[in-house]
Order: sequence, then structure tokens, then C-alpha cells
Amino acid sequence: MAYIRAPRRHGKTSIRRIAAALFLSLALSAPTAAGNDRAGAFDYYILALSWSPNWCAAESEARGADQCDREHGWILHGLWPQHERGYPAWCQSAERPPPRRMTAAMADIMGSAGLAWHQWRKHGSCSGLSAAEYFARSRAAHDAITLPPVFDQLRKPVRLPASVVEEAFLKANPGITADMLSVTCRGDLIAEVRLCLTRELEPRACGRDVARDCALSRALMLPRP
Repeated sequence: MAYIRAPRRHGKTSIRRIAAALFLSLALSAPTAAGNDRAGAFDYYILALSWSPNWCAAESEARGADQCDREHGWILHGLWPQHERGYPAWCQSAERPPPRRMTAAMADIMGSAGLAWHQWRKHGSCSGLSAAEYFARSRAAHDAITLPPVFDQLRKPVRLPASVVEEAFLKANPGITADMLSVTCRGDLIAEVRLCLTRELEPRACGRDVARDCALSRALMLPRP
């Protein structure tokens, strides 16, 4: 597993500037909750795919995570109900929460049962579907996407334009166009690929608050462990 060298110490002013820049980067890379949180009331889905080695390197909560003990590449972060602007979250749902065996069965593509449980609570509860239907739809959407094999072949960390990740996904999935896809970064790391889908899981153009690509020219991709 490759490690990122710790940054040098900065003065208080530099730290504040870095923190402000990181906050702005994260705010611009993610759609915002819309406050309209009624289960089943949404316009389309986002299929979010996370590059697991980068997540495991960036997240403090990744220490000891099941996901990071395995050789995952792209994992399904979630299938998120989305409004044309903003998204619903943590909806009140009449559906029963998923049993442990159901979330455990999603670990092969989601990295861990814990992530599957969290995704149901935050996003699946807004789908208007039962937990079984939501996870079945999540798997179907995931399996319909061809993951570019080139990133699985990395043997050492590389820096590349974030647009290269987008181009790789577009090449592997000829039915998808650039306005249906967004690549996000966290700090200097490639974070996610987000694909916009209709409620019938067909590719569609993303809303304006989602179509914000990472513009880094030297984004970092870490290899699978």
C-alpha cells in the first residue's frame, strides 16, 4: 500500500487558508440537500463510484475498515435519489430497514456491510422502495457500468488530469456522454465518478449542481493494495 507523505508544518494563516480551500473544494464537489425529504419524491439517481485506495488513504475513519482490508478498486458508494437541484436525505420511510444479511450481501460491490447500511438510511430511505428493491436496483445500476480496467493495472501512485478518468469511463461505456458523468476530487486525490441515471436507470444529463468536474491537472491515483 502506498502512503502519502505528510505535509510540512504551516503557520496559522496558511492552515486557515488551506482549510478554507479544502472546505470550498468539498462544497463545490457535492450537491446539497434540498430540504424536500419525502420518500419517493425525486427526479433521478446518481450512481456514485468511489476509488477505494484513495478513500482509504484520505479518511481517518478508514482505519480498520473492512473495505480497506481487501483489494477493492472502484466500489459502489451509493445510488442516490436526486432532485433537479439538491437531493433528499434521511427520509421518513414506511419500509423496514434491511436485515444484517442483506447489507452483508452488498459488501462485494460496496466494500462493507456498514456502508450499505449507511446508504440505506441516508439515501435508500428516500427512494420509496423496500430495502430489498433498493439494493437490487443499486446492484443492477452498478453491473450495467463497465469499469475501465486500466486503473486496476496501476502498480504505483500516478498523477494525471482528472479528465483522464472521465475519458476512460466514456471510452468503456459508449452510450454515456460527458454531460451524464462527473468526476470529483478530495484534496489532490481522485475521489469519485458520479453517473446520472433516470428512475429507470438509463443514463441522462446531470443537473447543474452535479455537473461540476474536478479540474486538477495532477490528481493522485493510488494503486490497489
